[in-house]
Amino acid sequence: MRFISYESFGNASDVLHLSEQELPTPQAGEVCVELAYSGVNPSDVKARAGSRPGVTKPPFPRIVPHSDGAGIISAVGPGVDTARIGERVWIWNGQWQRAFGTAASHIVLPADQAVTLPDSVSLETGAILGIPGLTAAHTVFGGGEIAGQTFVIHGGAGTVGYLAIQLAKWGGATVIATAHGAGVVRCEAAGADVVLDYKADDLSDQILAANNGNLIPRIIEVEFGQNIATDTAVIAPNGTIAAYGSALNMTPTLPFYPLLFKAVTLDIVLIYLLGKAERIHAIDRLHDALADGALKCPVQDIFGLKDTALAHEAVEAGGRAGAILIDVTA
Repeated sequence: MRFISYESFGNASDVLHLSEQELPTPQAGEVCVELAYSGVNPSDVKARAGSRPGVTKPPFPRIVPHSDGAGIISAVGPGVDTARIGERVWIWNGQWQRAFGTAASHIVLPADQAVTLPDSVSLETGAILGIPGLTAAHTVFGGGEIAGQTFVIHGGAGTVGYLAIQLAKWGGATVIATAHGAGVVRCEAAGADVVLDYKADDLSDQILAANNGNLIPRIIEVEFGQNIATDTAVIAPNGTIAAYGSALNMTPTLPFYPLLFKAVTLDIVLIYLLGKAERIHAIDRLHDALADGALKCPVQDIFGLKDTALAHEAVEAGGRAGAILIDVTA
């Protein structure tokens, strides 16, 4: 098998290397997936760069990065139905708390982490459903029925935000998205009812005006620390802020008293740790939306395996209009 790995933190071009080794054998309860695509997410890039707070060295001597991917099951271990051989699947948590992720021609992992990919869904899309897809589905549907509600989706031009807009609209919600520059058009293309500039000084007033003066029951948040003042101003009593990121301010000061007297729920989402029932629900929502033709997962660039460092640099550059994938066969 061919794979990309790193043994120390650093710049992608310095630490990512292409290697080969014997094909792994699945053990009891495991499957071996012959991968077609590996998805590159900001979390993968931060892990390789060593930019996660408090982490000073890689947790394993050698790491094959990336948690997302899609391919075909080529072998199964004891206890796994042999009928799964040949099945098209997508991967979640490929490299979470494990040394070997999806930046490889093959991956061995527990069978339930290889989800059957509907026949109508491409392998490229499958490689986006792990971190971005599940995060979007859980932040949108994790609170129950959404029909008739109004959502604010901050950073709607990002991959998670773009998917969340589509899912919320499919679920019957009204969507107010925030973006800037070219991201405004991207949010509109995803179906947002209103798109506001997140750099506006009066953003909270604009959000309320867009909702006829009414407070917002659910906010999907990519920059929790940066936006907490705005979110506190516009959130409805008993509302929820579902936050999956806070890169610009990792140590925010919370206005506890206003949040308390609205009984706001702060739902801090780390999709890697999603419970089994919640994950199944999110997977079902994704598959249903895909079956209905309501969810598009744009791809900006596809790199060959040997060019994984360039893919990491593309993610680091930001401003993307779609996912970054690795064609692990190239």
